[in-house]
Amino acid sequence: MDFRAAKFSRGMTLIELMVVVVIATILMSIAVPSYMSQVRQSRRIEAKTALLDLAGREERFFSTSVNGANYSQTPTDLGYPVGAWPQVVGSGYYTVTVCGLGPGMSAGCKYTAQTAPGYEIDAAPVAGTSQAADTKCASFAVDNTGTQWARDVNNNDTTAYCWAN
Repeated sequence: MDFRAAKFSRGMTLIELMVVVVIATILMSIAVPSYMSQVRQSRRIEAKTALLDLAGREERFFSTSVNGANYSQTPTDLGYPVGAWPQVVGSGYYTVTVCGLGPGMSAGCKYTAQTAPGYEIDAAPVAGTSQAADTKCASFAVDNTGTQWARDVNNNDTTAYCWAN
């Protein structure tokens, strides 16, 4: 039996193990933030999709309504469950709220400065979720003219970035 062969086949040294740990740490420090960025972006898309879907529902209500061609601020008129705004949408990371301009609609729209009839739909992250930490695209909105808005946590306009990403 050759004892030299056994001497050199004991396994990894502590230095080799530490090199593997360092390499794995570096890869994780690059991969995890990139992954979280992609997840955050997919949730933004979910919020924007919900806004545009709700805008389509508002337009359908407006065009088929017998109420004198007004928009609705009632969730059940727009296909949502009984209740009031805000309503949780998608995977539960955003809520949507409808405010309006016109008969039977409350004021308080954040961005819209137009004459009635009209509406504005806002999406905001649900407090306590990981999406609430999205500082760049903290809220989204769309109105009946098709105008889109996005704001960061400091209420700065980030529309161009947030609606494109």
